[in-house]
Amino acid sequence: MTTHDFPVSGQRVLVVGAARSGVAAALLLARRGARVTLTDRKDVIADAPLLIDAGVALELGGHRATSFDRADLVVMSPGVPLDQPEVARARAAGVPVIGELELASRWLRGPIVAITGTKGKSTTTTLVGRMLEAAGRRVLVGGNIGVPLSSQVDASTADTVHVVEASSFQLETTDRFHPWIAALLNISVDHLDRHPSVEAYTEAKARMFANQTPADWTVVNAEDPEALRLAARSRARQMRYAVDPAPGSAVFIDRGFLWQRTSEGQVPLAPLSAVRLSGRHMLSNVAAATAISTLAGVGPAAIEHALVGFTGLEHVMEPVGTLAGVRFVNDSKATNVDAAARSIESFSGVVAIIGGTFKGGTLADLAEPLSRHGRAVVAIGLARPLVRQALDATVPVFEASSLADAVRRAWALARPDGVVLLAPACASFDMFVDYADRGRRFKEEVRRLADEARAMGEP
Repeated sequence: MTTHDFPVSGQRVLVVGAARSGVAAALLLARRGARVTLTDRKDVIADAPLLIDAGVALELGGHRATSFDRADLVVMSPGVPLDQPEVARARAAGVPVIGELELASRWLRGPIVAITGTKGKSTTTTLVGRMLEAAGRRVLVGGNIGVPLSSQVDASTADTVHVVEASSFQLETTDRFHPWIAALLNISVDHLDRHPSVEAYTEAKARMFANQTPADWTVVNAEDPEALRLAARSRARQMRYAVDPAPGSAVFIDRGFLWQRTSEGQVPLAPLSAVRLSGRHMLSNVAAATAISTLAGVGPAAIEHALVGFTGLEHVMEPVGTLAGVRFVNDSKATNVDAAARSIESFSGVVAIIGGTFKGGTLADLAEPLSRHGRAVVAIGLARPLVRQALDATVPVFEASSLADAVRRAWALARPDGVVLLAPACASFDMFVDYADRGRRFKEEVRRLADEARAMGEP
């Protein structure tokens, strides 16, 4: 399932991009004896002392074509687009170009459980890790979820299950990546600010199945036709899951329980009362995690134990508080249209804060859930005019120049009994460092608003 014969000692390896994954890859390569250079367009990086101490050479302030030409291997950090002219030049010269996920996977000793999809990856990945831990398995959870896989290689053992969240940016630079269990949660339009087309985006996702064999497993959402189409490429055995008991689904929800359909009949796995998450899309993530975990040998008791203790991830349908009858919910990780739609559908009386850097798709697709669940929209960021154009005929759309202004406008519009929902449907980079920074700022503004309201005698 994994390969360990990837010698790099003495080789000249160029790592492109000094974010977390790039830094972790550079340090791993240095420990393995490579002659490592890390290049980044930024003039200053925070990890420079650590890298220099490890023997990594730094080239900052821009990429040097000669470094690409002279490299024996180029390793891309997932945040760096592949359309860099230097990358094309290296490939034309026959220099192998791979990603950090691919690099790390070649040295893992235990089986890989890889999870991808347009939405729900982090929640599902976290739940699988919890279920395996509850069953007594040795687990490392990493990848796109925030812990670079390269930082976990040294801790990998033959009995370690690596639960890996894999993004399209990571998968597009894979070559030998070989998951024992590969799960595809869903496919909808996203990341068209990076991928040249929807087809390129879906093809990147499908690379997860390229090296699977009939000894492996593919887990796929039975309610997502595009996911089913892509998963059909895998040579692995297939297990399907669904929220409803859809035809062909081996794991599903019915009559207040999570069930598994087996050759001996339907087996109850966990009561639905154990689930502490809101929204149908969250139930789909629970079903996915349960399907994956049953394949990995996790029994009903461990599944239920993992669910009971899990109240969700920060910035994913996260309850922030209630002020004067209005609930505030932080779903900053809803960075695409489909994720925002699923979030809106989970509540009634929604005033949605939408906007940022638009990544593609159709904002007008939010009109239908807003017509049923929404009261108004407060638009923020660069996408404000796009939000107004797409949604103003459905619900009132107001613009805010800052998140502080947006929170206050939304609260006024949601009173007396609505929900202020941060579901941006966009990336955050026009106003914030990332989606997590945006979510934290939202929570800070809600707390500040509550303090102001109390000072004025609000209940």
